[in-house]
Amino acid sequence: MNRRKEIIIGFIVGIIANTIGTLLYVMLFSDYPITETIQAAIEQGHIGSILALGAILNLVAFFGFLKLKRDARAKGVLIATLLTAMIILFYKIF
Repeated sequence: MNRRKEIIIGFIVGIIANTIGTLLYVMLFSDYPITETIQAAIEQGHIGSILALGAILNLVAFFGFLKLKRDARAKGVLIATLLTAMIILFYKIF
């Protein structure tokens, strides 16, 4: 049960890191408010690219957990990254 808890913590950290990375990217490189930028990205089909750039922050969390010898948490971050990849694939196909 302890290992499952560690994976869930890593997953949550991965989702939060991806969200912060995406918002940080939008705030740094867009002149418009966050909601307008995301809405325009959805309409123009660029939301997948923005999510992928936001997932770069997951690298920091992943390798940080590996350095701290928290392999289960790193696995959770990897699962969150794979979920992001599936969402990007969904947006690209549909």
